[in-house]
Amino acid sequence: MKVAKFGGSSLADAEQFRKVGNIIKDDPTRKFIVVSAPGKRHNQDFKITDLLIDLAEAYVHNDKYRSYYITIIDRFMKIIEELDLAESIIEDIDANIQAVMEDDLSNEEVINSFKSIGEDSSAKILAAYLQRIGLSASYINPKDAGIILRTDPQGAQLEQGCYETIYTLREHEGVLVIPGFFGYTKDGHLTTFSRGGSDITGAIVAAGIKADLYENFTDVDSVFSVNPSIVENPKKIKTLTYREMRELSYAGFSVFHDEALIPAFKEKIPVCIKNTNNPSAEGTMIVSEKETDTSNDNCVVGIASDSGFKSIYVSKFLMNREIGFGRKLFQILEDEGVSFEHAPSGIDDMSIIIRNSELTNEKEKLVIDRIHKELNVDTVSVNRDLALIMIVGEGMKETTGMAQTAATALGEAKVNIELINQGSSEVSMMFGIKSNGIHRAIKSLYYAFFQ
Repeated sequence: MKVAKFGGSSLADAEQFRKVGNIIKDDPTRKFIVVSAPGKRHNQDFKITDLLIDLAEAYVHNDKYRSYYITIIDRFMKIIEELDLAESIIEDIDANIQAVMEDDLSNEEVINSFKSIGEDSSAKILAAYLQRIGLSASYINPKDAGIILRTDPQGAQLEQGCYETIYTLREHEGVLVIPGFFGYTKDGHLTTFSRGGSDITGAIVAAGIKADLYENFTDVDSVFSVNPSIVENPKKIKTLTYREMRELSYAGFSVFHDEALIPAFKEKIPVCIKNTNNPSAEGTMIVSEKETDTSNDNCVVGIASDSGFKSIYVSKFLMNREIGFGRKLFQILEDEGVSFEHAPSGIDDMSIIIRNSELTNEKEKLVIDRIHKELNVDTVSVNRDLALIMIVGEGMKETTGMAQTAATALGEAKVNIELINQGSSEVSMMFGIKSNGIHRAIKSLYYAFFQ
């Protein structure tokens, strides 16, 4: 029994819906289908979710919103007409939009409700199309599927006990089509995951029904060992462990939402990344453990990168002997609502790497002033415009010469290492460099480890 999730590129137009229908029809074990909102049809196009957000914000601020409304309705109408489906579906989608406008909702509820219409409409259209091509299929609302959420500062989280309800979906006959990205609170309010949340819904459903496999269909044949826009024709990755995928997705791989697979990971359900446009391709398998390949002495599976970081450097003589120094430093960050990414340290100094979005210029001044006043440090400074490069692979910690190979490659690319960190993890090694050297660094590292 499989759960298959189809992303926005897989549902961008009627032709893509037909491909999805054929994929589902070709494998009777694909009984649970999770869908995103229609994505871009071409580079200059707009994602439906972005249009719905524009519509929501224009409506909330009493701005001109009718052009967004017309564009959204026209887009769905074109898909429905080309699939030769009943006109009642577009009438239902239109009624949903009008209902949001007429309900007495807070601004946040209006925005969440509008955003959910993309996934909800995709699910209804796909269920109707599957019926048209001869499958027993039905749409099911996330509330009826058991996806009950609680709001959380870090994003909506599944309530305790929901997996038992989701498991009962196995009793349904035929194919169930479930909209991704949103659910409901216990008191019936619609709430959403963060962007990319349809991946989270897919993983939750896979964990809940105890699927044999969770297939995530996108627009690439597999995960690549490095960003194809930086290195031409990079190596494809056949198998990844959960930990490797987590490190890669955190550090800029765009195949998955950063935390999307956690529900599947916890249940040790294998995940396969597949291409809607080439479903016969092998794809990339993500597993809890993989067999050791003794014929390959390169344990690195991928190199990921992300920009938009800064670091706070703190130095104080005998810092290591001052009990509570680290706690006080991180308490300042907590007080100001700042989360950090890495914290490499020495005897008398420490660097804290933070995303630019977390440490705005206003917060930066507050944090620096407090560190000076409350911790009586010798030096505190900010290093801006940083990029992080993550070299990922199980068993790196036990492999001789990994750091040397990486440092040599960066040196040959004439890229200075600002920071380096390999903590307790055996899975990754992190380098901080200036953002303007990121392409040279990635290319040099790729050739060092893969060619």
